[in-house]
Amino acid sequence: MREKRGSDAAVQGTNDSSVLSKASAAAQGYFEDAFIKDFVCKVSRRAPLINKGYYVRWSAVDHCVRHFLHVTEGCAKRQILSLGAGFDSLYFRLHAEGLSPSLVVFEVDFPDVARRKATLICASDHLKGALKDWEPHSPLHTGNSHFVSQYRLLGVDVRDEGKAEEAFGTAALQRSAPTLLLSEVALTYMDTERSDALIGWAAQLLPHALFVMYEQIRPHDPFGRVMRDHFLKLNSALHALIRYPDTSAQMQRFLDRGWERCVCLDMNQFYLGLLSEKERSRVEKLEPFDEFEEWHQKCSHYFILTASKGPLTSQALIAFPLVSPLPTMSPVLNPKLLRVQLLPMGLKGPAVEGLGMASALITPGVILLCGGAMRSGRVNTAKLLLREQKGWTSVSAESQTDWGKGVRMYHTATAVPGWGVVVLGGRSSPLRPSRSELHAVAGSTQPRLSVTDVSCAGDAPRPRWRHSATLLSHGGKKLLFVFGGRTEMEPVLCDGHFLNVDDQRWETGAVPAARHSHSACACEGGVVISGGLGRGGIPLGDAVFLLPTTTGFRWEELVIKPPVVPRYSHHSHVIGQQLLLIGGVWLQADGVPGVAIIHLATGSSVEYSMDISEVPWPLMLQSFCSELLDEDGTVITLIGGGGNCFSFGTHLNPQPVSLNLTSVL
Repeated sequence: MREKRGSDAAVQGTNDSSVLSKASAAAQGYFEDAFIKDFVCKVSRRAPLINKGYYVRWSAVDHCVRHFLHVTEGCAKRQILSLGAGFDSLYFRLHAEGLSPSLVVFEVDFPDVARRKATLICASDHLKGALKDWEPHSPLHTGNSHFVSQYRLLGVDVRDEGKAEEAFGTAALQRSAPTLLLSEVALTYMDTERSDALIGWAAQLLPHALFVMYEQIRPHDPFGRVMRDHFLKLNSALHALIRYPDTSAQMQRFLDRGWERCVCLDMNQFYLGLLSEKERSRVEKLEPFDEFEEWHQKCSHYFILTASKGPLTSQALIAFPLVSPLPTMSPVLNPKLLRVQLLPMGLKGPAVEGLGMASALITPGVILLCGGAMRSGRVNTAKLLLREQKGWTSVSAESQTDWGKGVRMYHTATAVPGWGVVVLGGRSSPLRPSRSELHAVAGSTQPRLSVTDVSCAGDAPRPRWRHSATLLSHGGKKLLFVFGGRTEMEPVLCDGHFLNVDDQRWETGAVPAARHSHSACACEGGVVISGGLGRGGIPLGDAVFLLPTTTGFRWEELVIKPPVVPRYSHHSHVIGQQLLLIGGVWLQADGVPGVAIIHLATGSSVEYSMDISEVPWPLMLQSFCSELLDEDGTVITLIGGGGNCFSFGTHLNPQPVSLNLTSVL
C-alpha cells in the first residue's frame, strides 16, 4: 500500500513538471495561453528542445479539440471530459475565446491534485474571472469536487470505476451528449489492465464519443530505453508501453474495446503532415535550434490518437494528410545480423564520449578526435585513439598552440596524406559559427599536435556546420570538397566549394539538392553524398555522385532499388563497389537504422540490423564518428554519439565499439 501511495505521488509530480514546461513554451511564444502562468509559482525558461516538444503536444491536442468543437457545433449539449487533467488550462482558454453555452468541461484527477488546483483558482482573480459563479464555500463545492455552470473539477481516482461513475453522476455528466475524452500522458501510469478496462468502460458509457490520447510509443530502441528508465527512476512507470509499443497496436487496443474507428499518428507525421508550412516556419524562428536528432526522436516516440463511437464524432477523427511528406516505409532487411562489440581489451585513458565530434584517421591505428560536447560541456581539447598490442588507448593530444579557439561541434576533420588534418566549420552555439580553418599535424612523438590557423585565398564559403568535407584528387591537385550544411541564418545550404589544399585557395562548384547532416565520402576520384535533412526538415534517401571529367566535375544521381529509408546524421564509407550507410536517424520506419549497403554500379540495396547484444548500454548512433580499422574495410569503429533525450536526460555512448562486416562484404 505504501508503494502504491509513493507511485501515485510520483505520477502527480509529473503534472508539476509538465505545467512548468507548458508555461515556458507559452512564454516564448510557441502558443497562446494567458492562464497557464497562474498555475506556477514562477515561469522559468526551459531549453528550446523542451519548449518545442511541449508545443507539438499542445498543438496536437488543440487540433483535436478544435475539430471536435467544430463537428459538434450544432448540438444542444456537448462535453469535454479530461482524464488526469492536472493543471491544464483548457477550460480557461476556451472561456476567453467565448465559450459556447452548450459546452461543459469536466476535469478529473487525483483528489490531492484537484484540491491544489482549486486552491490556485481561489488565489487568482485572473482565473476566477472565468468562473463567475465560483463560490468555494457553496454547497456545490463538496469534498474534492468543485462545480460551476460550465466547469466541473472532480477529485476522484478513475481506477475505481464505481466511485468514478458516482462522481460523474453527481457532476451531471450526460451520457447521451457528444463527449470528447482527453488523456494527455495519463492512462499510461495506470496498470495496463485498468487502463484497458477504462477504455472499454468509456465506450460503453458514452455512445457518442471521441477519445483523444497523447502518449509514448517505441520502448525498445535506444531512445525508448532511456525514456523508460527515466520514468522508472521517477517511480512512475509507463505501463501500457510494452503491450502497445507502436501506433498499430494502440489503434487495435481501442478497436478491441468497443470503439468503432481509430486513427493514430506519431508526432513527426503530425508536425510535418498536418501543420502548415507557415506555422512550422513561425515556430522554427522563435529560438535558435540545432537539436534535430533529439527533436525527431522525441516526435517518433509520442503519438496522438483519436477513436470514435457513433457517426457524429467519427467526423472529428484526426485525418492523415492527403499527401504525406513522410510515407511509411519498411526497410528491405536481410535476416543476417551484423555484430557490434566493444573495442578489444576495452579502452584506457580519458573518456571517449560526446556528440558532434569530428574524427580523422591519421595513420592506421591512430585516430584524431576533436571538438564535440560531453556531459560537462563543450570540448576544447583533442584526443588520439592509439591501437596498441593490448588494445586501444585514448590519450590527450598536447599542442603548443591554443586549441581552445577550436571549440566547436558538428565540424569536419579530414585527413590529407602527407599534409595533416584540415578542421573546417562547426559552431559553439547555433548563433556562433566557427569562422576559422585549422591545420593539425601529429608530431613524430605522440601524443603531440601542431595546430595552426589556415589563411586561404579566394572566396571562402560562409561559416557553417553539419556540412561535409571530402578529400579527392583531380588534375594532380589535392582538393577538399565542402558541401551543404547550415548557418545561423540559413536552415539548409546547397553550395559546394573546393579548397586546393596545396595552394590553400577556395573555388566554387555546382551542387545538388540542399541539405545538412548528410554524409559524404570519396569514390572513384570524386565524391558520393548520401541522405541528410533537406528543405522543410524532410530527410533525404538519395545518393549523388560528384564525378570527375576532363574539364572539372559533374553531378549524377544513383537510382537505388529498392529505395532506402531516408536518413540523416549517419556515416558512410565506400568499400570496393559498395556504399555503406551506418546508423543515423530516420522518421519513416520503426526501430533505428542499422547498415544499408548500396551497390554503386547497379544501385541495388539491402539493409541490415545490428546485433548489439554485447553492448551493455543503449547504442545511440547519431552525431557520432566512424573510421575504418583495417585495409579491406571489414571492421569499422563507431565513436561517440548520443543526445539529449528530451526531458529524460542526456545519453552518450561511453565507449567506442566495432562493427564487423566480414559476413556481408
